[in-house]
Amino acid sequence: MSSNVAVTNREDEELDYEDELTENTDVTEETDSTQFDKKIKEKRKTKGRGFKESGNVDERYSGRAGKYESLKGDGKTGVPHQKSVEGWILCVTGIHEEAQEDDVYDLFSEYGEVKHLHLNLDRRTGYVKGYALVEFEKFQEAEDAVNALNGAQLLERSITVDFAFRKPSKSKK
Repeated sequence: MSSNVAVTNREDEELDYEDELTENTDVTEETDSTQFDKKIKEKRKTKGRGFKESGNVDERYSGRAGKYESLKGDGKTGVPHQKSVEGWILCVTGIHEEAQEDDVYDLFSEYGEVKHLHLNLDRRTGYVKGYALVEFEKFQEAEDAVNALNGAQLLERSITVDFAFRKPSKSKK
């Protein structure tokens, strides 16, 4: 298909643009490509997903779909709580905004060695956000703290204590 396009400019001069194929011209199926070689069309590069042949699958996806690493069991089959990488983490909510880290530490250290305590502060006000994460190394210490301190008072406010992680349910799909 050849097309002649006539364009007029302001001075009513007529400009004629014939079919000119330059290096910036897009070549598609509709364009007359008599001067282009068929080999160039066959060697067209493709980018992005979906252009690879189905037999040439990337190695990282070969048969590993849906298989994730998980923590080994702790030997406590009847326990619905999940151990983190380093210990048993408790989530404590309802903490008074003026509570200090020492107040929470002293309260929980009565039930065992507190391995780690994280008490978040609000950047704007500098007060406690209202929750803390307390980590124990042993399950029995963490369970004792949950049983004793859930509903207890800290600076005249009732706190809620529970395990931060639960084991996934064994649902069959």
